[in-house]
Amino acid sequence: MSCGNHHETDCSDVLNEVWLFLDQECDVNRRAVLERHLNECSPCLEQYGIEEHLKILLARKCGGDHAPDEFKERLRASIRQTVIKHGGVNLKE
Repeated sequence: MSCGNHHETDCSDVLNEVWLFLDQECDVNRRAVLERHLNECSPCLEQYGIEEHLKILLARKCGGDHAPDEFKERLRASIRQTVIKHGGVNLKE
């Protein structure tokens, strides 16, 4: 996805990392870059808002249960491997 405007960080990169941003799992510098982009890009901010509401709904419906750390790490590793294997995520489709 691209809004058509030039940004320091590409829209697709921001949207690929929106869950890391929402979960506060990215480092402080990356979080600042993502936040700056969201503040200046209406389409990404709109998508972020949808993702944020979805996350809140899931948390409420799942009763706040947290997955074990081992499971989360295995899931992250699997996602990383898939992204590497397929050369990144293409949101233009």
